Amino acid sequence: MEYDEKLTRFRQAHLNPFNKQHEQRAGEGAPEAASEAAPLEPERCHMEHGTDLGLAEDHFSRPVGLLLASDVQQLRQAIEECKQAILELPEQSEKQKDAVVRLIHLRLKLQELKDPSEDEPHVRMVLEHRFYKEKSKSVKQTCDRCSAVIWGLIQTWYTCTGCYYRCHSKCLGLVSKPCVRSKVSHQAEYELNICPETGLDSQDYRCAECRVPISLRGVPSEARQCDYTGRYFCSHCHWNDLAVIPARVIHNWDFEPRKVSRGSLRYLALMMPRPVLRLREVNPLLFSHVEELVEIRKLRQDILLMKPYFITCKEAMETRLLLQLQDRQHFVENDEMYSVQDLVDVHGGRLSCSLAEIHTLFAKHIKLDCERCQAKGFVCELCREGDVLFPFDSHTSVCTDCSAVFHRDCYYDHSTTCPKCARLTLRKQSLFQDPGPDVEA
Repeated sequence: MEYDEKLTRFRQAHLNPFNKQHEQRAGEGAPEAASEAAPLEPERCHMEHGTDLGLAEDHFSRPVGLLLASDVQQLRQAIEECKQAILELPEQSEKQKDAVVRLIHLRLKLQELKDPSEDEPHVRMVLEHRFYKEKSKSVKQTCDRCSAVIWGLIQTWYTCTGCYYRCHSKCLGLVSKPCVRSKVSHQAEYELNICPETGLDSQDYRCAECRVPISLRGVPSEARQCDYTGRYFCSHCHWNDLAVIPARVIHNWDFEPRKVSRGSLRYLALMMPRPVLRLREVNPLLFSHVEELVEIRKLRQDILLMKPYFITCKEAMETRLLLQLQDRQHFVENDEMYSVQDLVDVHGGRLSCSLAEIHTLFAKHIKLDCERCQAKGFVCELCREGDVLFPFDSHTSVCTDCSAVFHRDCYYDHSTTCPKCARLTLRKQSLFQDPGPDVEA
């Protein structure tokens, strides 16, 4: 008996609050049925309230609204009813949370009916954009046109293969910005002035891209400045994305990311690996302040001197040694052009290390591994001593006229005369002075 009394007290102290509300709502919905039913005894009521801990509720069935609503009008009516129910239910209660989940499902169902994914073409061409229909359903993206979330599970969306512009299928007709890749192909050059601001009056107080009215404060919309172009954009065209500004890198060696518009972000991303910067012309003093650039330039000059060996070497062509620099092909073409990615890697200390390793690999092939490349070495004609010399050795000097290689000390001691140049000059003179036997006859 003592245990039964304790159990009864426990059940009375831990009543399920949802059962009472459920009975009240049931009573409001069917007053006639409630009046006809016989009143329950107090003890029986307490037992029913005590034993029913919410197991009678259906927690596993789909929301009723999804089954009943089959068109847009019914779904909208179900959404409004669900909103009203959320406001009437107690705060932070389980029933209110279930109603919120039901509201989300109803809205997703409505969006699915408004934006069908069937019969959508796989390729769309809009303003030089080449849009491809995406198949990924689990990735959540943001539409670049309306700034809304793209629900890949129920919505159709497209991505431009050139500039990676993403948008809903319903937003394709509203795209007003041409593809950035076309600009990169036709006009591959940077703005080298630091944030060239001209003011909102030059833009007629409108967004530089979509022409929506903007202002610095107050109505109608917030104006956001792009640090690359210096122009002002609305919040739909400028998401406060960060990017390294080439002009700040070249003039100030400043790699701190700044806020740029969406169009500038895509343009800078596509231009980043392109070698379009002539540092010696834009800012020649940069090499005197950044020691790594001097080292990089020397390594690039040595690689250009090694290139003729690899072009004429069968073994090097078979092993494709020059492909070690396939990500930076401009390094085997000249020593003047740089990309922003090169400068970022120089600042991070990555480029000098990787280029030094490739330089060592190339020199090892020429001087140790390949007999054919070794046979193309030089002997110093000034002292005729020492090992075989190569033009990329650090202790050598190369004649600018005949490309002969000498020891640096020997060359500077006899800088007025180059034996090979003198020999070639005498040979030319002898050819012009000594006519052949046929001419004499």
